[in-house]
Amino acid sequence: MLSDISLDLAAGEIVILEGPSGGGKTTLLTLIGALRSVQMGSLKVFGQELRGARKPWLIKTRQQVGFIFQHHNLLDCLTAWENVGTSLRLHRHIPKRAYRPRAVAMLNAVGLGDKVDAYPERLSGGQKQRVAIARALVSHPKLVLADEPTSSVDSQSGRDVVDIMQRLAREEGCTVLLVTHDNRILDMADRILHMEDGRLV
Repeated sequence: MLSDISLDLAAGEIVILEGPSGGGKTTLLTLIGALRSVQMGSLKVFGQELRGARKPWLIKTRQQVGFIFQHHNLLDCLTAWENVGTSLRLHRHIPKRAYRPRAVAMLNAVGLGDKVDAYPERLSGGQKQRVAIARALVSHPKLVLADEPTSSVDSQSGRDVVDIMQRLAREEGCTVLLVTHDNRILDMADRILHMEDGRLV
C-alpha cells in the first residue's frame, strides 16, 4: 500500500529511490510504468491521469517507458540483438527491417558490438545487464525505470552498468528513476529519495 506520495520527475533527471525491502519501491515503479493499475488516488505520467485510463492510453504510456529489471529477463532463445529488438515491437511506426540496425547501434553504445549475435548463455552477468540497458533505451523512451540493476552483477560490472546507463540517459535526454540498495552508485543521482512503509520520507 502506497500513501501520501508526491513525486515530480524533471526531464533528463536521474533520481535514485532507496529504502528497506518491502517499502513499496517496486510497486511504485510498476504503477508509474503502467504495469499495474492504480486503485486509489491519482497518478499522472507525462501529464495524463492513469487511474481509470483506457487500454490504448496505457499502451501509449508503456511505449514511452523503458524498463530495466533486477534480473535482466532476457529470452534465452533469442540473440542479444533480438532481445533488444523485442522492445521495438510495441512501436508500430518502426518497420521490422529497422529492428536489427537499431538494436546493433544500441549494443555498440553499451560496448557489446562484438556480441550482437550471441545468445544469453554466452554472456557474463554484466554483459546481460548491458543488453537489458540497450533494450530499455533502443526505443528512445522519455522515462527509464530501473529496479535494482546492479544486484545480480559483481561490483565492477555494477559500476560499469550504471556508468553506461548514466551516459546514455544524458545523451538520449531521458529521465531515470532507479531503485537500489547499492550505496556505491548513489553518486550518479541528481536527487536521492528514501521510501519506507509505502511513503517517501
